[in-house]
Amino acid sequence: MTISKAMVLAAGLGTRMRPLTDTRPKPLVEVEGRPLIDHVLDRLAHAGVTDAVVNVHHHADLLERHLAARAQAPRIHVSDERGVLLETGGGTRKALPLLGDKPFIAINSDTIWIEGYRPNLTRLMERFDPQQMDCLLLVAATALCVGYDGTGDFLMDGDGRLTRRPERLVSPFVYAGAGVFAPSLFADAPEGPFSLNRLFDRAAEAGRLFGLRLEGVWMHVGTPEAIAEAEAAIRASSD
Repeated sequence: MTISKAMVLAAGLGTRMRPLTDTRPKPLVEVEGRPLIDHVLDRLAHAGVTDAVVNVHHHADLLERHLAARAQAPRIHVSDERGVLLETGGGTRKALPLLGDKPFIAINSDTIWIEGYRPNLTRLMERFDPQQMDCLLLVAATALCVGYDGTGDFLMDGDGRLTRRPERLVSPFVYAGAGVFAPSLFADAPEGPFSLNRLFDRAAEAGRLFGLRLEGVWMHVGTPEAIAEAEAAIRASSD
């Protein structure tokens, strides 16, 4: 399906990226000479997204100035969270009036990957089926990620349906920070701060949380040290 709007989650504190985030928001940390958020916005534009809502909190003025200076698509709409940080779920819920009543992409402003044969956001749009799904998440194989040393997030069955990683078990897939969401996912969602994980769990319990395996290489840029790993992977992919 065609999706024209996106939620770009950019309000986090980026504490693991300190000291770089002492003076800037994490979305303005550079990888390969460009801020992370520009990698994300350019990828959205390439997928045909015309409008992006970006929430701001940490060093909000710096991020707003950067966004205002962008001349390229998509059009930017700022969702201001200076007063209170609403986390991923609360921030997206607050922005729903700007996102409209159709499915939209939600993407972390610091998520970055090397594409495979076909663009992953295009693949997500094509795969999303609102009859079956409340949410379709892009997931990466934990064994093939750069800079990721966690235990994964999900198990995925043959139909692409996701369930949570059982305790004390390493799971094969990690959420890659992007997905297609139906606005109905937020029905009865609370006001104030909460994590999208709460809604993922609810969708999983209803059998309506699905995943699409990322083609290419996902890079987890969580710390200053991880930047060099990501840049090395990008350079290796272009050799």
